[in-house]
Amino acid sequence: MPFMDQTHIEFVDLLAEVQTAEDTELVSRWQALVEHTDAHFGQEDRWMADTGFAPGSCHMTQHAVVLKVLREGLALGQQGQLAPIRQMAHELTVWFPHHAQTMDAGLALHLKSVGYDPATGHISEPEALPALAISGCGGSCSTSDSSDATAPEAA
Repeated sequence: MPFMDQTHIEFVDLLAEVQTAEDTELVSRWQALVEHTDAHFGQEDRWMADTGFAPGSCHMTQHAVVLKVLREGLALGQQGQLAPIRQMAHELTVWFPHHAQTMDAGLALHLKSVGYDPATGHISEPEALPALAISGCGGSCSTSDSSDATAPEAA
């Protein structure tokens, strides 16, 4: 989805700016990344809410947790502790590609399947919306319907 892809490019660019920042610029660059990420995740969370994801889905939960950690890094940076920001920036380079290739790819497929227009919020194929809220990351096995699952029998 071009709209999602553009936001991801902006995220990667801001992360690169953090990684190359001098100490004097690090906190302001990190703050720009945190603000972008807040808007980025908020946008994806709205898309998920509009199209049938449960508020506690693992995708939304991961957004909340990552954003909380980024904000904690900002608070530390504002206190003069720069090493945690540098470590978090490194960890984001490991986390983000996996998140984008799994959770965000699943979300993109879901949005396409229901004909969701991210610019307007219009759903052109409402009959394709899930009957049950999606509680996982957005894949086909991510509904709240667990009736198919069977518990292992005790030995």
